[in-house]
Amino acid sequence: MKLPRLARAVMALIGWSLALNVWAFGERPMRLIVPAPPGGTMDIVARVLGQQMSIDIGRPVIVENRPGAGGSIGLQAMLQSAPDGNTIVMAASTVMAETPLVMKTPYDPLKDLVPIATVARSGVVLVSAANYPAKDFTSLIAQLKTRIGKSSFASYSPGTVSQYAGLILSERGGLQMQHVGYAGSPPALQDLLGGQVDVMFDGMVTSMPLIKGGKLRPYAFSGKTRSKYLPDVPTMTELGYPELQFQGWVGFIGSSKLPADVLAKLHAIIEKAAQAPTVQQKLSDVGLEPELSVDTPALLNETRKLSERNAAIVKKFDIQAN
Repeated sequence: MKLPRLARAVMALIGWSLALNVWAFGERPMRLIVPAPPGGTMDIVARVLGQQMSIDIGRPVIVENRPGAGGSIGLQAMLQSAPDGNTIVMAASTVMAETPLVMKTPYDPLKDLVPIATVARSGVVLVSAANYPAKDFTSLIAQLKTRIGKSSFASYSPGTVSQYAGLILSERGGLQMQHVGYAGSPPALQDLLGGQVDVMFDGMVTSMPLIKGGKLRPYAFSGKTRSKYLPDVPTMTELGYPELQFQGWVGFIGSSKLPADVLAKLHAIIEKAAQAPTVQQKLSDVGLEPELSVDTPALLNETRKLSERNAAIVKKFDIQAN
């Protein structure tokens, strides 16, 4: 007996829902690898999304921290797993478009990896300690020019946009600032607050609590538009530095060997989880700007352009990992 068109449509929708709720790639738990230590931004985001995804697919989603080697340990662990959708990575675009430019990896980031989907964007903000003499960007440049060759800027890691931005600002402003690289934002910010370094381009996630607490002064943001969290802070483009536009994505990465049907299922699961109000709120709480995209080809193209741009900067300034 033929079913009416509406009934067939309803059954198709139910079938899709069941396919989403019953994880189609086997009975075992899904692994969500975070190539960073527990407690950091990526770890927090992964656990919130992982919890929501677990509810949606009816299977455990286990967050597994695999830090080290600029993210390559975690990514390599994912690549050594079967490309069946059961093991994916939560990370930032840095692991594909920054770190591999200064650190040898056992894989080609633009051939062996693919950005499955993004859930947020994040930029860097130019900051100093709140007691630094300069009150705005113009007076900051003027202050640094009184100490040509003697001022310094911190970065949260050599070979990242935190260093790129500082080098470009130093060159454009004729400041001759010395670069001081750190192993992460916390120690860099500690020295910035202590006056050991003058300025820093830091991630919004780590700087925002200190800005809100009155300990850091923000001068400029690196995004295409002003950050909704710092609406009174101009962009570097507004200030006449269009080349200082650094904003990356945060999302899921998989093997380029993922079959098209598996990729489609992952898109559906991630899209549903990322749109949950609790997830959206948590992304905002940690200073990320929620932005969902499941257009894998477009994301890969964007990441390739980011890598090419960053590679030119690395070559120009002869940037080394250590």
